Amino acid sequence: MNPRKALRALVEQPRYTIIPGAFDALSARLAQLAGFDAVYLTGGGYSRACGFPDIGLLTLTENLAFANRCVEAVDIPVIADADNGYGNATNVIRTVREFEKTGVAGFHLEDQVSPKKCGHYEGKGVIKAEEMVGKIKAAVDTRRDGDMLVIARTDARAVEGFQAAVDRVNAYLEAGADVGFVEAPETADEVARLPRLVTKPLVINMFHGGKTPSIPARELERMGYRLGIYPSQSHRAAIRAVQEVLQVLKEDGDTTRIEDRLASFKDRERVVNATWWSDRERRYLAD
Repeated sequence: MNPRKALRALVEQPRYTIIPGAFDALSARLAQLAGFDAVYLTGGGYSRACGFPDIGLLTLTENLAFANRCVEAVDIPVIADADNGYGNATNVIRTVREFEKTGVAGFHLEDQVSPKKCGHYEGKGVIKAEEMVGKIKAAVDTRRDGDMLVIARTDARAVEGFQAAVDRVNAYLEAGADVGFVEAPETADEVARLPRLVTKPLVINMFHGGKTPSIPARELERMGYRLGIYPSQSHRAAIRAVQEVLQVLKEDGDTTRIEDRLASFKDRERVVNATWWSDRERRYLAD
């Protein structure tokens, strides 16, 4: 089964799938090696990996490079963050063409104004629902592979309220999107109500520190969610780990004190499949 069909199968089965976030190709590989069924390319994570906050500073070209590297690095389905399509409906046409070329299994498209912001920042704005309907129709009509998931995300909860967000995502699903995504519901009750109010399967965004309360996976499955993205956990872990290593290196002049907590040389090479590449070198390079 190819990755796009595999992702569709995850959406269609009556269980909840945890999809961790990746902020580079190495973290995407770690997600695969940990046994996850898919990986989510968090635009916010990539922005921060480049040293920027998540306020729409990266271009389509930069995000495509991120997606290309990650898709090449793994065999599992990859869900990409296509932000707001980088413009209007005609911009969305090119965005979908380019993301489809990368091999991603699906992507989400949001209804924020440009420049967009992290879904849990203050001061967001959304475009008119009618304009977003046109962008979703453009995305659905543009894709060449009908198995590639189009995920419609609305950020209207923070701007227009809960019911408006429900109405918007249902309109986007009626326009042809395969999966809905209401960003940043603010209470456990809102999270529980959404699957009963939305007409197609839903993605939920789960991480500590945002506007949405943290809810266990088993509860989200019982509520009816099919996919859960966990975008920032691995990135926040990496930030803290690097900070700790650098502090020890600065204080001690080496990292002997914490070597037992670091990946070994062999572990590092195993993660990037170095043995496979060495085998190909021996097979194809002349003596």
